[in-house]
Amino acid sequence: MSGVPVWFPDVTQHPDFRRGPKAVAAGLHSALAFPILAGMQPLGVMEFYSPEIKQPDEVLLKMFQAIGSQIGQFSQRKEAEERNLQLAHYDQLTGLANRNMVNKMFSQALARAKRNSKPLAILFIDLDRFKDINDTLGHGAGDKVLKGVAERLRRCLRDSDTIGRLGGDEFVVLLEDMPQASHSAVAAQKILNALAPPFILEAQEFHMTASIGISTYPTDSEDGPGLLKNADIAMYRAKELGRNNYQFYSSQMNIHTLARLTLEANLRHALEREEFTLHYQPKVDIRNGNFTGMEALVRWHHPTKGLIPPMQFISLAEETGLIVPIGEWVLRTACAQNASWRRQGLPPLRVGVNLSARQFKHKGLFKIVEEVLKGTGLDPTGLELELTESLVMQDPELAVSLLDKMRAMGISISIDDFGTGYSSLGYLKRFPIDSLKIDRSFIRDLPGDTDDAAIAQAIIAMAHTLKMSVIAEGVETLEQLSFLRENLCNEVQGYYFSKPVPEHEFAALVLKNAASQ
Repeated sequence: MSGVPVWFPDVTQHPDFRRGPKAVAAGLHSALAFPILAGMQPLGVMEFYSPEIKQPDEVLLKMFQAIGSQIGQFSQRKEAEERNLQLAHYDQLTGLANRNMVNKMFSQALARAKRNSKPLAILFIDLDRFKDINDTLGHGAGDKVLKGVAERLRRCLRDSDTIGRLGGDEFVVLLEDMPQASHSAVAAQKILNALAPPFILEAQEFHMTASIGISTYPTDSEDGPGLLKNADIAMYRAKELGRNNYQFYSSQMNIHTLARLTLEANLRHALEREEFTLHYQPKVDIRNGNFTGMEALVRWHHPTKGLIPPMQFISLAEETGLIVPIGEWVLRTACAQNASWRRQGLPPLRVGVNLSARQFKHKGLFKIVEEVLKGTGLDPTGLELELTESLVMQDPELAVSLLDKMRAMGISISIDDFGTGYSSLGYLKRFPIDSLKIDRSFIRDLPGDTDDAAIAQAIIAMAHTLKMSVIAEGVETLEQLSFLRENLCNEVQGYYFSKPVPEHEFAALVLKNAASQ
């Protein structure tokens, strides 16, 4: 394309003109073609024809060249406006409405609902453990999942339903024209069902679930921000109840969530304010009563709430990722304390430290443990790492590799809460494990409960066959101790001997135990 207008006085004299034959057949002769330009970029061509033979007119040629330029500039400006409109109102990855567009559509939908006295519902959708996809396969794989989720949402919902992406892995759905607000549960279940089939990433199947919170107009709120906030609160409730489910909002959820947010904010400052401390509970040789070690257990002394039980903050720390710095503090403090006791001349004992799932998946875990031992001066044989059964089974190959390295240093490995997970015996014999801890739920009703007695006996026999020692936790009575001794359990831990106590009390217990032997 030359970029300038072209005038054909008579197309019959230009056989190379592509539309010449059609023009002649229509009784046309002269033709004027001029380009539509956006700067120097051609966008197209416009053509005019006349039944008469006309010679070129320079004035007309210049005029049409200017017109072509003006049309091109207008088209370019219009395209830019539409592109900006798309960027302003739609998510570029999924094509769904973005937060701005969602808010506008919510306002319009609420106005219709108020005018027609009809209910509407908002579904707040958060993908479960989406971060694991990004962390393991990269953001490219994560983007594929997000686009796949968007497509499944489109397929399973009505054309009239508004679907938006608020950002990250958060989606929202606005439901109108429902006979009753409770019908939103049907849509929520459709979404859960639509997400159930696996996503194929790098030739592997990955299952993705979602937690959904539902709030309804006018019951839960009469404005868009309030409905969205309450749906968000209900979504967190769905996560707390195990994920892969939906929950309706209630005012009690709001109270619960505000308390949770306050606790989370306090937890974030607890380390820097030195509000954590460790208590120690002895592990005892069942044959002679000697202390063989101790378990380090974290305690949170809140400045105004007092002692906060671990069950109230450990799961929150795990969910928020705070468990990683807290866990490192526990490891470092326990190792430093044990090294200090050894230097003071106390009998050498192993200190058991629990590892959470997030800590175990942390890429720098081995280096952290190595650096802590070196920094505190504790011999590796003075440390025992306790992992739950379900944790090591999440990625058995990784567990075997990492635990082999730990064991090679001289660190002892213990499986905590054994019997509550789903271990494969094939993998269990491959793990470099020194001991199994029978979960307290199987000890509590011994020896009266025949089922618990059979489970405890089976775990002890299996562990011995695999050349592992067995620790029973939660021992509180002489009857429980006698049963475990008769069945050749190796060590016990529980209130029968001592509750977890602060470091100075534990040191006194160790000296008293050593003196009595």
